[in-house]
Amino acid sequence: MRAALALLLLLATVHAAHRGRAYVREKVCQEYRMLGKENFRTLTIIANSRKYSNGTFEEIGHLVREIVSLAETCCADGAHPSCYDAGSTALSVKSCSADSPFPAHPGTAECCAHEGLERKLCLAALRHPPQPLPQYLQPSDKELCQAFQQDPREFADRFLYEYSSSYSQAPLPVLLGSTRTFLSMVSTCCISPAPTACFLKEKLARKTLSLLTLTSNRICSRFSAYGKDKVSFSYLASLAQKVPTASFEDLLPLAEDAAKVSSQCCDSVAEDCMQKMLLEHTAKVCTTLSARDGRFADCCKGKNLMENHFCILALPPAPAPRLPEALEPTNKELCGKEGALHATRFLFELARRHPSLPDAVLARLYDSSGELRGECCSTKDPSACLDSKRKQLEAELPPLVEKATQLCGQYNKLPFLEFKKRLRESLAQTEPEASPAQLERLLEQRVSFASTCCLLDAPPLLCASKV
Repeated sequence: MRAALALLLLLATVHAAHRGRAYVREKVCQEYRMLGKENFRTLTIIANSRKYSNGTFEEIGHLVREIVSLAETCCADGAHPSCYDAGSTALSVKSCSADSPFPAHPGTAECCAHEGLERKLCLAALRHPPQPLPQYLQPSDKELCQAFQQDPREFADRFLYEYSSSYSQAPLPVLLGSTRTFLSMVSTCCISPAPTACFLKEKLARKTLSLLTLTSNRICSRFSAYGKDKVSFSYLASLAQKVPTASFEDLLPLAEDAAKVSSQCCDSVAEDCMQKMLLEHTAKVCTTLSARDGRFADCCKGKNLMENHFCILALPPAPAPRLPEALEPTNKELCGKEGALHATRFLFELARRHPSLPDAVLARLYDSSGELRGECCSTKDPSACLDSKRKQLEAELPPLVEKATQLCGQYNKLPFLEFKKRLRESLAQTEPEASPAQLERLLEQRVSFASTCCLLDAPPLLCASKV
């Protein structure tokens, strides 16, 4: 994936001076010449739309023009060796000006308080948080062709910006493949004598790549928010809710394998990393769980593993089986070598008994268990510390679990208006002293949480703030 590597090299150095400047400049210029100006420009739009996913089309356009101009000028035959460094310095100065045309970022002022190399390194590290959910809505075939025929270049630039900022967490090679095939489809079908048939054929051909983009964006958003250990737990809890009859020993290796896919492929520039590892992971899930659950068996029947994986992701939780009350880990277990594993096992048991408990609440409990062990296990008397904390948890945890389970259970079961009506009635009973305005605020707060965080693909960062 030399094209992706070229862009990554450029973006790593465009704002930041570096030891071995001449070598970096030569490397970037070598790749610029290999790719050609237009391919280089395309990649720059994609990468900056991902990085500054809240930037406007105009702001990204300004930045792209500057980056491409810098490479074009400083990679020309006879350009002065200091051209590239001087150009990137000028770019950092422009970023810090009051009327900067580049994407606004809350950390810019902090970076601009520094000078020279430190300022450029700071600016290079800025990145917008990802959009909570993909915003890109594909226009109809007719609308696509109208926009394309009106101005093909403007159409391509705007599509690259909208799609890349919307799916900003999908790995760069996946985005490159997805945007390239989409633009090829539009340019082919809009001049075809039978555009409808052409679009149908091309959309079927790129279905796997479309699913890969959607799925990998979701996987990498979660990984970016949670990190490897927590993403492993999140996947474990999800499987526990979908296949509550499966054991901890069956599901933990699958969860760890899913976390491995994220950690190895989300930032990789290897062309087929995500697709290859995700398909291998899907095969493992199907082998382990098809015999245990008919719904998994149905998802795993297809020949297209990418579609099978998407089917598994979309499975709703299964009804909770009748199980005895989960045993809490002892103080000795929590503070032992495998304390984290014992805590994870207990939360796994909680998840399989409460299929409607949303990921955001489970993730918060996972954080709390880590904080609890961190606070108590290093004290002189870990047992006394844990016992006092347990009393607090025993008072707070059941109501939280019950409330979240009931809220998401009703949201996923009832039509929206019926859900809202019942919630209003319930709040009126539980909060008899609240004024009508306070009840309305509470209602909207709960509805906002349910409609965002009770979903299978709930945005982790947004929902963490709502818990």
